[in-house]
Amino acid sequence: MKAAAFDYRRVETLRDAAALLAETGGNSRVLAGGQSLGPMLNLRLARPGMLIDIKRAADFRSLASDEGIISIGAGWTHAEIEDGAIPDATGALMRFVASGIAYRAVRNRGTLGGSLAHADPAADWIALMAGIGASIVAVGADGKLARFSADSFVDGAYRTKLNESQVLIAVEVPRLSAGATWGYCKIARKVGEFASAIGVAIHDPQRGIARVLAGAADGPPVVLTQTGARLRDKDAQAAVTAVADEIETAMADHDKARRALYATAVIRALRQLNVPRESI
Repeated sequence: MKAAAFDYRRVETLRDAAALLAETGGNSRVLAGGQSLGPMLNLRLARPGMLIDIKRAADFRSLASDEGIISIGAGWTHAEIEDGAIPDATGALMRFVASGIAYRAVRNRGTLGGSLAHADPAADWIALMAGIGASIVAVGADGKLARFSADSFVDGAYRTKLNESQVLIAVEVPRLSAGATWGYCKIARKVGEFASAIGVAIHDPQRGIARVLAGAADGPPVVLTQTGARLRDKDAQAAVTAVADEIETAMADHDKARRALYATAVIRALRQLNVPRESI
């Protein structure tokens, strides 16, 4: 099967892309790496009237930082993050996660911003950015910036807070201190496949961060606040004992087997907090 006919436009800036989105009234799609959109076009699951190519936009691959965050442009690829081409504010967590996304050929072209805007519930960046408390930055046709908390950015499967004339331009990732620990567990049938469950655990006492999350949940990732509080106030083992009960409540709309899978992923992530990173 091949894509339905569409107009094609390449833009110079991401604001130009937002203007075209507004002009077409939502009947257009933004093309970044194309690793998710391409198959959807060919299967005719997506039939936009216009395809807006932002790969060569001047501001697509920005990079900025201060003491608190590092702002990563939407156009950096998974492979570049994996290879350390940009600074990792998370103590190698982003590099670790990037290395487990699909296959190298996909990572060479797929982009951080494209993955987040696509909002596949099983995507690694959706879970990680919500878990670490990142912010998503978008630009509108009027040039105004909007910021969204990553843990509430996704409204559901393939649905985000972006309106029809906003383009995701960057992700603001909080810096972790040198003594921070993290755990990340993705359960999938085999390497490279979509996740069935994701667990994220991040503990940075120096910066007051203790966050635990269950991802790949057929919708928005679920921040486990009670488990995070146990991690902050006690330790990883105390947090482990809280996981099953909180998931039972917070994810009651999932069947028992799925809840057990999420609990397993989260518990494995928590247990990684005390394991040397090179062993994870």
